Amino acid sequence: MTINPGAAEFPHRQISNQLKERVRRGDWQPGERLPSIPAMAEMFGVAKQTVQRAVDQLRVEGILITKPGSGTYVRGTRRRLNRLSRGRYGVHRGYHADLAARYSQRLTAVGREPAPAEVADAFGVRDGTELLVRRHIVRTDDATVEVGASWFRVTDASGTSLERLEAYGRPLYQEAEEAIGRRYASATDTISARQPSREEAEILQIRPDTPVLHLLHVAFDETRKPIEVAQATWPGPMTTLTEEYRIPAPTPDPDPADSGLSLA
Repeated sequence: MTINPGAAEFPHRQISNQLKERVRRGDWQPGERLPSIPAMAEMFGVAKQTVQRAVDQLRVEGILITKPGSGTYVRGTRRRLNRLSRGRYGVHRGYHADLAARYSQRLTAVGREPAPAEVADAFGVRDGTELLVRRHIVRTDDATVEVGASWFRVTDASGTSLERLEAYGRPLYQEAEEAIGRRYASATDTISARQPSREEAEILQIRPDTPVLHLLHVAFDETRKPIEVAQATWPGPMTTLTEEYRIPAPTPDPDPADSGLSLA
């Protein structure tokens, strides 16, 4: 591993590109620890600060993760979000077994809290209105890949199973339909990119300057009244969004003769 001092690209960029290429080739496998910063500095013939900048860049990109007191490791988790939130409902309004096999969801808190602005707007209530929230995290074997929350009106959820700190043996929307007595009929997804909060960065094990993708999912009943507002936050560099859809076939232009109009 060498750098070209005469190249236009900064040395730490050259180093990060070479480290990235080695990870891509499989020289270092997911979960494998990289050589120490001093060891890599000696290999490249540069100062330790230069290698540290290269490692910091790859941490921001989600390729590496640093464990305090242990070292720097290849972060092998890349979460593919297929069709955004539609997977939570399944093809036949059922649980997506393939997602369950790859990810584990853990409920972390259930209680009443003031609604944040985006949730309040979705429900059409004032900021700070008390709502019921169910908070969770989603993990793979080696990392937390999602911080999430589902919000409900207190008048809808009070006295129901939604208030209990327990996981269900079925998707949350099915439990909510039964508890509230209204059916999920449509939903909207809004994706935005932003900087993480301090708590999100700690839970997701990312640098505070690593961008995150944030989903606001609003589920409506048949009268277009919101039933649930869900939030999900993912580390941006480790998340890909995939939307698969059919493209309509071309429609032939109508024959003017069929319309009864004359071009004369």
